[in-house]
This record gives sequence, structure tokens and C-alpha cells, in this order.
Amino acid sequence: MSSTPGADKKVMAGILGIVPSLFGFGGIHRFYLGDVAGGIIRFLLIIACGIGPMISIIEGILYLTKSDEDFVKDYVDGDKAWF
Repeated sequence: MSSTPGADKKVMAGILGIVPSLFGFGGIHRFYLGDVAGGIIRFLLIIACGIGPMISIIEGILYLTKSDEDFVKDYVDGDKAWF
């Protein structure tokens, strides 16, 4: 268990990035991280051209492979919008 505040969101965000995207529901992981605009953009990408799930799967894998500190710095504190 990491002592980095916010790191507890890493695994769930990664799972939400990968699993729902396999069924065509990309963007849920961004809502989970508090990025409503990012979640809406990914959902609209699904409707417009079908690339939302691909982006979400890539992001989910990136979340799971980052260190806890890098994840928190980039996606929880830093609000990094893409990859």
C-alpha cells in the first residue's frame, strides 16, 4: 500500500480505463478522476469516430504502469488531460 495521497485511485482508474472500453464505453476513468470535460470528450469521440475506447485503453494501461508518485503528479494533482 502506497503512502502517496491519491495513489489509491490508480488501480481503479486503470481498470475503468480498460474494462468498460472493451465494451465501447470509454471515458469513465476520466469521470472517476474528476475530469468531467475529459470524460465527455472521450464519450463524444466514441460517437463521432469510434476512437474513444482505444484512447481509454491506452490511458488505463499507462495508469497501471506508472509509479504511484508519477500517477498522482500527472493525473490527480496535475490534471494531465491526455496520455
